[in-house]
Amino acid sequence: MATLHNALARVEDPVIGDDIVSLGLVGDIEIDGDTAHVPLALGAPHSPSETRITEDVRAVVREAGYEPSLSVEIDDTTPAGQMDGAPNVIAVSSGKGGVGKSTVAVNLATAMAERGANVGLFDADVYGPNIPRMLGVQDKPGRAEDDETIIPIESHGLKLMSIGFLVGEDDPVIWRGAMVNKVLTELLHDTEWGDLDYFVVDLPPGTGDVQLTLLQQMGVLGALAVTTPQDISLDNARKGVRMFEKHDTSMLGVVENMSGFVCDECGTRHDVFATGGGQRLADEFELPLLAEVPLDPAIQQSCEVGEPTVSDGVSEPARAFRKLAERTMDQVGRERRRSHADGAADIDLTP
Repeated sequence: MATLHNALARVEDPVIGDDIVSLGLVGDIEIDGDTAHVPLALGAPHSPSETRITEDVRAVVREAGYEPSLSVEIDDTTPAGQMDGAPNVIAVSSGKGGVGKSTVAVNLATAMAERGANVGLFDADVYGPNIPRMLGVQDKPGRAEDDETIIPIESHGLKLMSIGFLVGEDDPVIWRGAMVNKVLTELLHDTEWGDLDYFVVDLPPGTGDVQLTLLQQMGVLGALAVTTPQDISLDNARKGVRMFEKHDTSMLGVVENMSGFVCDECGTRHDVFATGGGQRLADEFELPLLAEVPLDPAIQQSCEVGEPTVSDGVSEPARAFRKLAERTMDQVGRERRRSHADGAADIDLTP
């Protein structure tokens, strides 16, 4: 076992940048005949980095003459690690409306599901619940036999709940803060979400009462800040980032939407809303810029017909949304593995 444990030090964590043995990501190995049971501290299912780690571990185990049997044993202090079976909760936020936050949330969640993850999507944008339309959903959620538990709509591989299911399509939501908080809390806790790997929450824009309620009600592992490139959007995005910082919620990164328009006729890129704003925001707060999503009519058309842009597979926006999902999942895994490694730092890991 010691020999195999030492051999696994050849496997590097591609995000943190150290070997998995030094980081304490390898648990107690057990040998049962020709099988090696190897527990690993992994927390972001189907993420590119953890997929690579498991593939590399399997290769080392087989090289040592055993058939690998891998399991997950992670002891981290992130919100997802505080309760058995808790999903990785990702809040998608923006400092102001109109920057494409809901579009980002829909395509992020869909891309995660297309990688094989079990994903829930909670449309908490109370005053602009557009996600049912973006996913082509016209049905209403059902009720379980107890008539209290809500059965979420399933669409495009996602489990979906939206405030939009409670009001008419053309009816305004004229609710005071206490009513909004009550309804969101009930929707969140009364829905039968099942076993989820990731739970994506589309927050309303701004930094008000609803955001605070959801931060208190959910164990948010990390948040994304969605912005367009111009300064007027960045001004508000900064406020959103600082809100999460004040509530000790990790920021996973920045998403720049409407990043630029490429003319179909001449191929020239036009920076309609200035350029580089997302990178400046990311640099200011020492965050990664996870994606630059172009301004493309195909995104609007996809939203209108209820088909996520990421599912078309070949367009530039689809590639940008896939990259966003991959990098976001990797950031989730980094948060969880780093937390586990920090907890194991003072423990003698020598087998």
